[in-house]
Amino acid sequence: MFDLEVSKLAVIGAVALVVIGPEKMPRVARTIGTLLGKAQRYVADVKAEVNRSMDMEDLKKMKETMDSAMTDVQQSVLNATTKLNEGVASLDMAGQVEDGYQPYQWTPPPPSYQHPGKNWRIKRSATPQWYKSRQGVRTRALSGAARVARFRPPSGMGNH
Repeated sequence: MFDLEVSKLAVIGAVALVVIGPEKMPRVARTIGTLLGKAQRYVADVKAEVNRSMDMEDLKKMKETMDSAMTDVQQSVLNATTKLNEGVASLDMAGQVEDGYQPYQWTPPPPSYQHPGKNWRIKRSATPQWYKSRQGVRTRALSGAARVARFRPPSGMGNH
């Protein structure tokens, strides 16, 4: 932007010190610094806006190409379905082709048996759950507040 070297900056600083004075120099330097920071932020915002608008133009062009490709695919699918409909229309009512060819009829295979107790993701323990609950075995972790509430004496009893 500007061709400023260290020697030129030193001369400008010395002249500013003489003209402004040593008492006002820190306040002026702070003001100049804040103004330069605001200018840099403004330039960065303008650059970001320009880049965003360029990206939007690129996205619009990409959208147009995708729309044209989509219409081409729709046309090809439409053409294929019309050809398929013409081929189906050439079949006679019995399901045979004019040449006497009988098409293969596919039937799905019968379902295979799966044992219901073979879920390896579920952890099975040797002790039944009803026995654990009857004996008072903890199966879940308690939070600190729940533990304090569980072992707190009832409020109706006083300290005797």
